[in-house]
Amino acid sequence: QVQFVESGGGLVQFWGSLRLSCVASGTISDRTMAWYRQAPGKWREFLASITSSGRTNYEDTMEGRFIISRDNTKNTVYLQMNRLKPEDTAVYYCNFQGANDNDYWGQGTQVTVSS
Repeated sequence: QVQFVESGGGLVQFWGSLRLSCVASGTISDRTMAWYRQAPGKWREFLASITSSGRTNYEDTMEGRFIISRDNTKNTVYLQMNRLKPEDTAVYYCNFQGANDNDYWGQGTQVTVSS
């Protein structure tokens, strides 16, 4: 079972930037990967995905602020987040696209945006 370790979160000011990383314990080069987040009291939501060939897809409300990328040689997926807002405060996770509550989830990385 492939496991994920997310990192790069932290406390950032309004309109700041962060770059999240997700390292997989196994090969993910042939899989579509995605970033998700879960804010307090809310359901986990999809943010962005990237296919094995690098084609990307974003949730509409990301408004071009987030950029997903990957490095298959490092089994790593990234999420560059720009112009962060307090409503972006959440725990951020990576996983395979389509993962659900019955699948393995890492610990995530906390992102807190101050106003």
